[in-house]
Amino acid sequence: MNSIRFQLLVSRTPTTKRQTTLSYLNHYLASTAVSSISETNPSFPYRNAEDPTKTLPNLLSNCTNILHLDQVYAHIVRTRVLEVYPAPFHWNNIIRSYTRFNAPIKALSIYIAMSRAGLFPDCYTLPIILKATCQCFAINIGRQLHSIAIKIGLELNQFCESGIINLYTKAGEFENARKVFDENPDRKLGSWNAIIGLSQSGRAKEAIDMFLELNKCGFLPDDVTMVSVTSSCGSLGDLELALQLHKCVFQAKSLEKSDILMLNSVIDMYGKCGRMDLAYSVFSRMEEKNVSTWTSMIVGYAMHGHVEKALGCFLCMREVGVRPNNVTFVGVLSACVHGGKVEEGKFYFDMMKNVYGISPTLKHYGCMVDLLGRAGLLEEAMKMRRRCL
Repeated sequence: MNSIRFQLLVSRTPTTKRQTTLSYLNHYLASTAVSSISETNPSFPYRNAEDPTKTLPNLLSNCTNILHLDQVYAHIVRTRVLEVYPAPFHWNNIIRSYTRFNAPIKALSIYIAMSRAGLFPDCYTLPIILKATCQCFAINIGRQLHSIAIKIGLELNQFCESGIINLYTKAGEFENARKVFDENPDRKLGSWNAIIGLSQSGRAKEAIDMFLELNKCGFLPDDVTMVSVTSSCGSLGDLELALQLHKCVFQAKSLEKSDILMLNSVIDMYGKCGRMDLAYSVFSRMEEKNVSTWTSMIVGYAMHGHVEKALGCFLCMREVGVRPNNVTFVGVLSACVHGGKVEEGKFYFDMMKNVYGISPTLKHYGCMVDLLGRAGLLEEAMKMRRRCL
């Protein structure tokens, strides 16, 4: 393990912020019943010899942002708790916390520190760190992790295997992903879901074929399976298949979990198949709706030129207090393009920036350039184009 070398660019806290960081840490630790380091025993900085193994998980789970987590980790390093309690469990919690805040580079740096401390990863470490490599597309590191999994006998663990398949799928190495999948004679549903996730890489037909094979092998799909499969169906625009998959969604429903992700994917599927009436039928029956639910309807209406319905749906979304995201505004601006609504497009573009604080992306600028260009406002279109460069 120690012979493995990773080359990572790890961000550091600027010197000017260190005093603020340390001050905030002291205040935070005091509020969570953790005292400063004891002069007689620096490895036990907790009041009344409180067991750090019980306190650390709470400290990490209570972190609300990345700065907060950095401060807690700095305290852990300073007090050398991980030297006294070197179990992978504590390292895993720290790595998981960084992936939770979408900080994969920092998560990888923690894993490197764990390796240098002489600890081998366990069946919980590898899935977490594989997720981090996918977040930052560190494919070469992911391959090394695959080698480590083989070395310590975890390559067939269902969670590790799923992580490895996801890694190769996101890297576009579909043959390697399929090879990992095929080498396991005792596949679990998680492995099937990972390989069916090919739909996210533009291989929708293969994802549908794998779903059919899953059914032949006697597996019952879950919500993760159905989200991937309905996405694939939407990409293919196959309405007959969509109707069949909708029935499978009902069968995959669980009383223990919300079905909002599956139903959102069904709305998106029907929209891409050109049946907004069926999409609305699903939408109207949903007890719980989130921003993705509304956005799927708006984008669907805009895609098929139902301008007034798209803008009306956006109005209703705001009235019920659901905050739109950048994808929502792509749908709204697309509707304005289809309807030639120049003033409305300008209004919503400004709303996105000034009311919701969403920075325009290339797609937003593209919609505005298209809208202005179609209206013959070429100078304004050119100005908008220059703003996105």
